[in-house]
Amino acid sequence: MNKSILIIGACGQIGTELTLKLREINGANQVIASDIKEGNKELMQSGPFEFINAMDYNSIEKIIEKYAINEVYLMAAMLSATGEKYPAKAWELNMNSLFNVLNIAKEGKIKKLFWPSSMAVFGPSTPKENTPQETIMEPTTVYGISKQTGERWCEYYFNKYGVDVRSIRYPGVISWRTNPGGGTTDYAVEIYHEALLKGEYTSFLKKETKLPMMYMDDALEATIKIMDAAPETIKIRSSYNLAAISFTPEEIAAEIKKEIPEFKISYNPDFRQTIADSWPKSIDDSRARKDWNWNHTFDLKKTSEIMLENLRLKYNLP
Repeated sequence: MNKSILIIGACGQIGTELTLKLREINGANQVIASDIKEGNKELMQSGPFEFINAMDYNSIEKIIEKYAINEVYLMAAMLSATGEKYPAKAWELNMNSLFNVLNIAKEGKIKKLFWPSSMAVFGPSTPKENTPQETIMEPTTVYGISKQTGERWCEYYFNKYGVDVRSIRYPGVISWRTNPGGGTTDYAVEIYHEALLKGEYTSFLKKETKLPMMYMDDALEATIKIMDAAPETIKIRSSYNLAAISFTPEEIAAEIKKEIPEFKISYNPDFRQTIADSWPKSIDDSRARKDWNWNHTFDLKKTSEIMLENLRLKYNLP
């Protein structure tokens, strides 16, 4: 069966690059991008685009029928830092959008669904080092609460209605192609831009704040790999832990200084520090590695080299 894929929230940080990657693999016309606003030029010109509000069930249903969609990736969400400013809106968007696609899948109108969770499902009482797949989850942000709730609903719809829903808990994601979207790990993208453009950066997290991170190509690889895996290999229907590298602002700055010796970093923690303090420092993703052969490729050194090299080209810098 040919894949016909709909990406809801295609203009976000991960959604943009996931759309382009899936078009490369499946053919441009097989991957329908959608969002409430237009995306960047590359996204808009590379294949079909539809305006969809992720909270509008009828408009999603119409697009699924129009293009005979059989796989949906729901990437629309309000992230952690932005969600704390607009808690009611974050809850409404993050939950209603998920119910819409779960119910469409329940009715048999699509065959397979991807929904991203996050390390934000963990909280201050969760073990910080090598956080296990099954552990205490007491999230303290609206984003984390919505993702934890979403995980329970995904598992429920699989067990009760046989909905083939698949999910991973993303760590912080680093990319040079797209801007971050209001998350607590955004510093790990911003720092490269500021290092090149200004030679200095003020981190909104303390220098010793260690968080799980991942280069975008690894995040895309994991997303596509779990969706391509045989259904019987997906043993966890809430969401899989996913990990690659963990580092602190101080460590990323030291890596940048190898390329830009004059780079300076300072620290001025804000409300995002409290969010970061509630999250793991490292994550045990052995279940994903065992069940569907997940493996990461990019370490901090390789990530930093790629980020600086490509941002230099982007900004026309020597």
